[in-house]
Amino acid sequence: MRAWIIDDFKGIGGLRLADVPNPVPQPEEVILQVQYAALNPADRYLAEYLYPAKPRLPHILGRDGIGTVVEVGSGVKDVRVGDRRVILRGEVGGNRPGTFAQRVAVPAQDLIEIPAGWSEPEAAGATLVYLTAYQALTMWGPLPPSAVVLVTGASGGVGVAAVQLAAALRHKVLALSRSSEKSRRLEQLGATGTFNPEDPKWREAVKALLGTRRVDLAIDTIGGKLLPEIIDTLGEQGRVSVVGRLAGPVPSFNTATLFFRRLRLGGVAVGAWANAESRAAWLQVLDLLARAGARPQVDKVFPFDQLPQAFERLARGPMGKVLVMVRPPG
Repeated sequence: MRAWIIDDFKGIGGLRLADVPNPVPQPEEVILQVQYAALNPADRYLAEYLYPAKPRLPHILGRDGIGTVVEVGSGVKDVRVGDRRVILRGEVGGNRPGTFAQRVAVPAQDLIEIPAGWSEPEAAGATLVYLTAYQALTMWGPLPPSAVVLVTGASGGVGVAAVQLAAALRHKVLALSRSSEKSRRLEQLGATGTFNPEDPKWREAVKALLGTRRVDLAIDTIGGKLLPEIIDTLGEQGRVSVVGRLAGPVPSFNTATLFFRRLRLGGVAVGAWANAESRAAWLQVLDLLARAGARPQVDKVFPFDQLPQAFERLARGPMGKVLVMVRPPG
């Protein structure tokens, strides 16, 4: 089969398309013939040796995907050859080969059905980002419906998911985006206000909008020099759910800014959930999206042989998910 592989941990630039052996199903596994695979920043982090997973090389990246079951290992129940399935979450693309390949071996417990009414590209890239956003919103305990939630990198995969889920939970959603076009789209998806983080006065604009209130929870996918600015917008007992570090390390951070408002920062780690926890969270996600009439947002689908170009698109900042079509429909 054809697959995109990395031979070292020097970055996405080392991706190469190669012929590799077809995977063979082990007990409790199935082989999925991949149709669509979605890109995530986690793929880049792993390729740069900045991710907890440390797979053997050469390695196939790709955490998300949808396809057809073509082989079934011993002990598998409730999944048959010919079934269409989505990968929920697990070690695929982490410590085991991923979905940037024509076929991938997946534990049967890590598969779910396509949500009713969703297109295959929508389903292919949804699970990881929505589970991440849901954990980021709920990890500190329940928030009152009127809570103020600030989302950075709001036009990315996790950002869009966080905006939609926070709006479905009836929170007041503020979104950060450098693009005026994407800001308008985020407001259509549920953001009350959008702000450009490159505007030196964006924090003043947030405070002007909120009046005497402040941000209760920030979901941060960016890090870097933006994190201290985010902390400045928080109110008493405010929280930051740290999802990513697209802007790199925080260059300067005074921990005293946490003291008197009793602020808390915590990392989001969907990988810490057991399979049952992921499934329960996914059901909550589906219920929230259905109640809000919301759907996953697909930015662009690239041909399989253009995976490097798809990663370039991801780096530039998409509006939703970036995918590759591994196998054309039909």
